[in-house]
Amino acid sequence: MEKTLNRIHPVSDPEATYFLQVSWEKDLGTGFGIILSDGQCAWTGTVSEAEISREAADMEMNREKYVEELKKALIAGEESADKYNFAVS
Repeated sequence: MEKTLNRIHPVSDPEATYFLQVSWEKDLGTGFGIILSDGQCAWTGTVSEAEISREAADMEMNREKYVEELKKALIAGEESADKYNFAVS
């Protein structure tokens, strides 16, 4: 299993620091687990392969392109920090 951990500062609260962990088995496109923490609380979830396909279709985006964008947004870290914004609600 592969994992990444990134520090994020959401645009909804730029002074806050959150930690985003993403874990996956073969490929992000086959589904992944996610943990978001503010250092005191943690929230967990999973995203299935079917949900990824559905979201790509909803956005009228090629599935492979959608998975590449997910990789950039969720696991690329500092390389993509200025290209993606996160909002926590």
